[in-house]
Amino acid sequence: MTTITEIAAALGVTPSTVSRALSGSPRVKEATRKAVEQKAAEFGYERNVVASNLRRGRSDIVGIVVPRIHREFFSNVIGGAEAVLNEAGYNVLICQTHERYEDEVKALQTLRNNRVAGVLMSHAIGSSDGSHITSILGQNIPLVQFDRVFSKLPGTKIVSNNFEGAYQATRHLLQQGFRRIGTLAGYMNSEAYAQRLEGYRKALKDSGLEPSAQIEFLDTIVRETGYDACKKALAAGCDALYSAGDFSALGAIDALKEQSISHFGIVGTANESFTALMSPAMSSLALNPYEMGCQAAQAFIDGAQDGEKVVPMELKIRESSNFNITWQK
Repeated sequence: MTTITEIAAALGVTPSTVSRALSGSPRVKEATRKAVEQKAAEFGYERNVVASNLRRGRSDIVGIVVPRIHREFFSNVIGGAEAVLNEAGYNVLICQTHERYEDEVKALQTLRNNRVAGVLMSHAIGSSDGSHITSILGQNIPLVQFDRVFSKLPGTKIVSNNFEGAYQATRHLLQQGFRRIGTLAGYMNSEAYAQRLEGYRKALKDSGLEPSAQIEFLDTIVRETGYDACKKALAAGCDALYSAGDFSALGAIDALKEQSISHFGIVGTANESFTALMSPAMSSLALNPYEMGCQAAQAFIDGAQDGEKVVPMELKIRESSNFNITWQK
């Protein structure tokens, strides 16, 4: 690879002059700058961005940390954030944790070592309290959390109205005539899932029904665990389920269709694209991830002050929550 020293020797100037010319320093004459740029292009010189960041202590890169890139929700968050950041002159570096604490630590260390300008992140299920996040990033790298957040950490949090959304979804099932409503809940170390469980419970209590731990299926966010939990829900006499995620709701529907169950309602959360394409189509809470990504990026640009911004959910009512539904293969 061509070095600054080689360009300097070819032009008869010092390496520091070449460095300043390539970085756009006003201390270099226009004629010299053009000569350096021309020679650099001729030699095929490529600037070492990482080394430059290390020297300056900052960069134009913003790190985005998500549990899984292939999930539609997170890919849409990334899309919204990138659109806002690119317009403001930033590039993005995306890391995924696969829901593992160890991978989250490695991702944050990588971003710190690259002197990123800031970090937008949604924590992994394997992360318990978030203390590792601030200890790795330190005080000089702004942090904006979205979706899954640790409320005690500094910086802006962009969240959904999880409590109200779950309350609305459960009330909808009650209004349809269902009475023994269980829930496919997520992991309780995630504030988002914990808030959805509380919203579900409050809706039952406001209708004179007492929540039962027997039909609250925790740690149930994937298709396989949704399938198993639905079988237990049927054995416990449930006639409906509010699911904190769409994939666990999809697993529950697999179990319902397998037994051709009638009069059993389902409402999921996230409004994944497959929910509207199913037959029968699945009712689900839409989270508006693209807007969440835009707000997270804008919060970083604005200075990432402490506080919380809420992105509303919207209940999409489809066939799965109709009392007269019959589930068949």
